[in-house]
This record gives sequence, C-alpha cells and structure tokens, in this order.
Amino acid sequence: MGWLLESLNSSIGKKIIMALTGIFLITFLTVHFMGNLTLFANDGGESFNAYAKLLRSLKFMVILEVGLGLIFLFHILNGARLFIENKIARPTNYAVNGTRKNTNISSRTMIITGSTIFIFLVIHLYSFFVKHTLLHEGDSLFDLVRIAFSDHIYSWFYVIAMCILGFHLNHGFQSAFQTFGWNHKKYTPAVKFIGAIYAIIITIGFASMPIYFLFFYGGK
Repeated sequence: MGWLLESLNSSIGKKIIMALTGIFLITFLTVHFMGNLTLFANDGGESFNAYAKLLRSLKFMVILEVGLGLIFLFHILNGARLFIENKIARPTNYAVNGTRKNTNISSRTMIITGSTIFIFLVIHLYSFFVKHTLLHEGDSLFDLVRIAFSDHIYSWFYVIAMCILGFHLNHGFQSAFQTFGWNHKKYTPAVKFIGAIYAIIITIGFASMPIYFLFFYGGK
C-alpha cells in the first residue's frame, strides 16, 4: 500500500490523478449539458422538470453528487499543488524564457481558469442545488433557473464563466491524452482538434442558456 501512495504522490502520479479526475469531470459535463438541453423545450419547463425529477428519483444520485463534489475539489487542490511545486522547482530564467515558447495561453492560465471555475461552481451550486434540494425554494427547478437567468448580472457572469471553462477544457482535454502517453505526431493534431471542438461546443452550449432566457423570458 505504501508503494501505491508513494507513486500517487510523485509528480507523474499527481498528473495521472489530474488526468483521471479531469476525464471524469469532462464526462459529467457532457451528460449535464445533454440533460440541460431540455431547457430549450418550448413547454413551460415541463421537460426540464421531468428530467430533474428523474434524477431526484435515482437513489444513488446523492452519493454521486457528493462524490462529484469531492472529485472536483480534489482536482482543483491537486492542480494547485502541482502548480506551486512546478513554480518552486522551475528556475526563474526558464520560466521567463521557455514557458511561452513551449506552451499556449490555455496551459499557462490553467491555475487561474481553474480557480475561477471553482468560484463559479460554488455560486452555481448555491443558486440551484442548495436552493432547490436543501432549502426547497421555488415551485420547480425550472422556475429557479428562470429567476436566476432573469438577472443580467448573473447571466453575463455565467456566460463569462463558460468562456473561461472553454479555455480550461481546451488544454485539459489534450493534457489528459498526453499524460497517458497517447501522443503521436500522427494523432496529436486530431486530439487537439477534437479537444478544441469539444471546448467550443460546451462553451457555446452552456453560454446560450442564460442568453436564451434573457431573450425569451426577459430580464431585470
């Protein structure tokens, strides 16, 4: 057991953990996005409320939600730890002269985008999960979404957060493949292309939701 903990605590082990938790979160984002598409159904929120009710009826959802929160927190903390350790280990001259040549803006801002997404997640969970599940506010989850997205400040904050998420996903998708050694001069361009397309779809898809509500339901 000691060798396993030592391996996971190594630089490579931490990167593998980042990749595994990142892939899990990417999978969750995809499923979450597909479910949230029911918000666009022109039925007064019936489809979205039915989707939310289905999730609530699944007994393992509470365990999944807690597990998801822990994985996300672990992903953020592990990323911050890697960032700090790399900063300490990297010589100043190398950091100044070499980093920009060998990395893109998405990779250089991972700690910033990750921290911003964490702040957004806390606000997002309070706005919907806490209010609906714990405080039982609103007649339905759709009503809470409609009320939240009627606020211009929250809606545009949401849109900006999704753009930041896109930057984070763009590098994270590619980095996960690289961590597992699945990089090859023949396939790496395709992986980068798929990662970029995925990030764009998720960004535009989620960002369009508050804009849709502002346009069709009005805002304050």
